[in-house]
Amino acid sequence: MKDLNFPIKFVFKISSFANDFTATDASGQTVAYVKQKMFKLKEAISIYEDESKAKVNFKINADKWIDFSTAYSFTDAEGKELGKIARKGWASIWKAKYELIDQQQKLQYHIREENGWVKVFDSMLGEVPVLGMFTGYLFNPSYIVTDLDGTKVARLKKEASFFGRKFEVSKLTDIDTDDEQRITLGLMMMILLERRRG
Repeated sequence: MKDLNFPIKFVFKISSFANDFTATDASGQTVAYVKQKMFKLKEAISIYEDESKAKVNFKINADKWIDFSTAYSFTDAEGKELGKIARKGWASIWKAKYELIDQQQKLQYHIREENGWVKVFDSMLGEVPVLGMFTGYLFNPSYIVTDLDGTKVARLKKEASFFGRKFEVSKLTDIDTDDEQRITLGLMMMILLERRRG
């Protein structure tokens, strides 16, 4: 996933029980196929080159047993750590908040949900018969990535879709290739966690 051509789209499959999705770039070319292993006590995510699953480019693993604020490390095909993402526990009750940490274990970016009410209304209306089927069109949360100075560098936004399965990552300013990759890996893990939270 070098020299990514933004925006990047994440499209979840609806035909399988696994929590997996394809990532494509602005030209429609597949840049990754993300698959979460089912029935694991610890998170185990494989990021393949494409849907053939012939080549694993990255892995994301929980640093410890799943709890309220587990960190998730990204490694490349050789096992070299590229960084990690950590959810901010109690701070994420109302609006999701994550920290993106670089390969030197230093805080590099913050990721936060832009409007907590979207998730609340989505959950409430999701319980209403018939109407609940259309929440994927009505409520579309977005998440903003900011650097330590507060500059907005990227945004992940859910797109209107019947099953709430489409997301788009847009770049808001120039960032280097390593950061593009780290942010994209972090958002891949974050969206798996956020979809599970509802």
